[in-house]
Amino acid sequence: MQHAYRLAADAVLAFHVSYVAFVILGFLLTVTGILARWQWIRNFWFRSLHLGAILLVVAESLLGVICPLTTWESKLRTLAGQAAYRGDFIAQWLHDLLFIDAKPWVFTVCYTLFGLAVLATFVLAPPRRPKSASAAR
Repeated sequence: MQHAYRLAADAVLAFHVSYVAFVILGFLLTVTGILARWQWIRNFWFRSLHLGAILLVVAESLLGVICPLTTWESKLRTLAGQAAYRGDFIAQWLHDLLFIDAKPWVFTVCYTLFGLAVLATFVLAPPRRPKSASAAR
């Protein structure tokens, strides 16, 4: 059973890293797309999901809430009989990439500034709302 908990903890960590990558790479692609005049970066669903992802992080930070993914992974590692954040090479590398040792206010400021930057892209290149089925007729 401990093996299953370890695998689940690794899966949560991989999802967490993917979430962070989506937020960061989504922003970089959006800014690049604005400069390159790529039309796909105006995709309503992509931009809405991206904005929602960073706003969730900002809200958690402003409210002083520890990310549920962090809590979940730590609990699973404990159930697996592992010290929190002592996994195999890939898990440790992903953890070290994701978690930086700094005061909580530093993260709040960084997340908030990043969220504001994402909002700024909505002004520079607003997403286009999808056409409704009734409007297409």
